[in-house]
Amino acid sequence: MAASDVTPDQLRQRLSGGEDLYLLDVREPDEVLEWAFPGAVNIPLGELGGRTAELPTDRPIVVLCHSGVRSAAAADALERSGWAAANLAGGAVAWVASES
Repeated sequence: MAASDVTPDQLRQRLSGGEDLYLLDVREPDEVLEWAFPGAVNIPLGELGGRTAELPTDRPIVVLCHSGVRSAAAADALERSGWAAANLAGGAVAWVASES
């Protein structure tokens, strides 16, 4: 089962509505230094498999990356392993482009 996608606008609505989401940024640390998602926790995709104990099991996870490719793979893997996870469609590129 593939994880669902959430658009930047949907994510903003959920956050502004007070939903307790765990934002997981799977980009590399140098990418995060260039621009960080507000409130996101950075666990690079290559480290995620060994760091799943750090992830919450009591709230939804929204996975983020630069363009949505790595986060889609991570969200799918998390869903298959039992987490409630969604992918931010388009990643940081779409998030920044949708800011107005």
